[in-house]
Amino acid sequence: MRAFYSDQFVLSLPPGHRFPMAKYALLRERLARELPTIELHVAEPASNGELALVHTPGYIQSVTEGTLSEAAQREIGFPWTPSMVERSRRSAGATVMAARLSLLGGEGVAANLAGGTHHAYAEHGSGFCVFNDAAVAARLMQAEWARSHVQPLRVAIIDLDVHQGNGTAAIFANDPDVFTLSMHGARNFPFDKERSDLDVELPDGCGDDDYLQALDQALLDLSSRFDPGLVIYLAGADPHEGDRLGRLRLSYDGLEARDRRVFDWAFQRRVPLAFAMAGGYGRVIEDTVQVQVNTYRVAQAYWQGWQNRAR
Repeated sequence: MRAFYSDQFVLSLPPGHRFPMAKYALLRERLARELPTIELHVAEPASNGELALVHTPGYIQSVTEGTLSEAAQREIGFPWTPSMVERSRRSAGATVMAARLSLLGGEGVAANLAGGTHHAYAEHGSGFCVFNDAAVAARLMQAEWARSHVQPLRVAIIDLDVHQGNGTAAIFANDPDVFTLSMHGARNFPFDKERSDLDVELPDGCGDDDYLQALDQALLDLSSRFDPGLVIYLAGADPHEGDRLGRLRLSYDGLEARDRRVFDWAFQRRVPLAFAMAGGYGRVIEDTVQVQVNTYRVAQAYWQGWQNRAR
C-alpha cells in the first residue's frame, strides 16, 4: 500500500499553540518502523488549477501571495508563512495522489498521512484548514474519470472526524454526484453547522457501542441513497477518549472497529477508497498516533484484499 506525506514542511507555531504539528512526523516514523510494507512517498503540491476546481481564484491568490487579512489568519488558526502555503498545497496534493492511485491506478486503497481539512470553504479557510483536500481530490478525480467514461464519477465522502465537515458540506451542497456523510459531536466545533447529505450528531460522552450502532445505521442510509464509484474517508483520531477536543469516549478497539466497518463497506462493493487522517488532539500525542497507526493496520489488510482479488 502506498501513502503520501508532507511533514517535512513544518509550520513555526507560537509556544502553547494547540495544534499538534509533531503528530505527522511521529506517524510516519511509526509506520516506517512497524509497517515497512507500506510505501511512503513525498506528496506533490496541488497546483493552482487543481485548487481552483474548488476554491475561488481570489482566495488561492491571497494564500499564495500572503495577503490574507489578520482576521482570515485567525479563522484558519495559523499565521501565514511560505511553509504554511507549501504544506497546505502538499496536504491537498497527497489526497489527490491517494485518490488517483486507488481509483485510476487500480490499487483500491491509498492514503494521505495528513489531510482531512474539511473546515475549508471555497472562499476561506477555517479551523486549521487552508485548502479542502477531500473536495479538491473529488473534483479532480471526476474530471480525470470523465476523459474515458461516459457516466460521471460519483464520490462519497465519509467524514468520521469528531467535528462536522462544514466546509465540505457547503462546497457540495448542490452537487448530486458527491454525497457528504458527517458523523460528529453535536455540541462540538463548528457551532454553526452546515447541512451535509447525511449528518449524524452524537452526544458528549458517546462510547463505542452507541457510536458503532450509529455508524452502522449511517452506512445503511448511505447504501440506500447513493452508489459511489470512489470513497474518500476522513479517519479522524479525535473521537478517542483521550482527545483534548473530542468530547467522545471511543476506545482504541472502538475506533479500529469503526475503521473496519468503513473499509469493509467499500471493499464489499468494490469501491476504491482513499483516506486521510483528519483531526487528532490527544492529551498525550502518542495516543493520537496510536489511533492512526491502527487505522493503517486495518487499511493494509484491505489493500491486500484488493490485490488478491486482482490476481
